[in-house]
Amino acid sequence: MSETTGTFLVTETDPESAVLRDVETGQIHPIEDHPDLEPGEILTATIAPVPPMAVVWELRELEDRRTIELIDSDLSPTRQAERMAEGEPPGEVVREERAGTGEVHVVTVPPGEAERTAQEVLDDEATIARAARLGAVRVEVRTGEGFVNVRYLPD
Repeated sequence: MSETTGTFLVTETDPESAVLRDVETGQIHPIEDHPDLEPGEILTATIAPVPPMAVVWELRELEDRRTIELIDSDLSPTRQAERMAEGEPPGEVVREERAGTGEVHVVTVPPGEAERTAQEVLDDEATIARAARLGAVRVEVRTGEGFVNVRYLPD
C-alpha cells in the first residue's frame, strides 16, 4: 500500500486516533496522531500506511478541512422537486444535477412520513459523505406532501 490523496469524512475520533472514510471509495482508514479532528469534518488530505504492518495510517498532508452545513428548512420544496416527485411511488429516489455544482434529490415517501424521513436524511453520515463527493458546502432538506427534497448546494 502507498500514499493516498483524497477527500475523507471523519467518522470517529478519540484523543489518540481517528477513523476516516474515503468519500469516493468508502474505504476506512484508522489514523493515529491526528490534529484534533472532529466527527463530521471533511478533509482533503494525503494519508499513508504506517509500517511495518500498514493497518494504521498517518496524516501526511492536510490540504483542506471543512464541515458541511445541514439545514432543516421550513421553506416549501421547489417546483423542480415537485415535478421530480410527481407520479413516483413511495420509496423512489430521483436525482438531477444542478446547473453548475451539486444535485437535487427527491425521496418519495408514504403519506405522513416526510418529516421523519427528512430527519433521517439529516442524521445520516452518508448525507455528509455524498455532499463532500458532490463538492457541496451545505445540504438543505425541505419536505412536501409525500416527498423529501434534498438539495446539495455549493456556496
